[in-house]
Amino acid sequence: MTVENDESERPPPWLNEIGRPKITRRLPSVLTPSEIAATFAHMDGVSLLISQLLYGTGMRILEGLRVRVKDVDFERGVIIVREAKGGKDRVVMLPQTLRAPLHVQLNAAKQLWQLDRNTSVPGVEMPDALARKYPRANESCAWHWVFPQTQLALDPSTGVRRRHHYFPETYRRAMAKALKLAGVIKPASPHTLRSSFATHLLQSGADIRTV
Repeated sequence: MTVENDESERPPPWLNEIGRPKITRRLPSVLTPSEIAATFAHMDGVSLLISQLLYGTGMRILEGLRVRVKDVDFERGVIIVREAKGGKDRVVMLPQTLRAPLHVQLNAAKQLWQLDRNTSVPGVEMPDALARKYPRANESCAWHWVFPQTQLALDPSTGVRRRHHYFPETYRRAMAKALKLAGVIKPASPHTLRSSFATHLLQSGADIRTV
């Protein structure tokens, strides 16, 4: 027994002529070296160091803010980026010019870590698997944030009051203010520093495979 297809179920013939919608790919905004310098001139403290780190290593904003003390390797001159895009770890080069300010920042971070231990503040947030395997690791200095918040905050997922890493929103506001003061009219965000890093490397003759 054969059943004829209902003509009403067939798509109208003109539907195939429409085609798929085209995806418009826009080139990322890139700041010139002079625009970078002018923007950084209107930043200071932790926000300046974070900017220099993102621009000098090509890290994404959350990758930079989530760096742990143990992931900065001064001897090898590298920073280990944990759980980067795709869930994989990777290594970025530590610029020579950032060694001294990073040492200063690490000392400040360790002071906050010691304060937390002296006052029995719960340890920092950890990846779930590691938190189960090493339940006390979150209280160690090695796992402490390089860029910790100066104030404690409530973790909405657990209800625990602990020390978090520097908030992305806080950094974005500092960068937006600096861009405005520097007179930069291009649309720019923390990710722009990553795009500028790659572009300036290529312009200086770096191999595309190393970018």
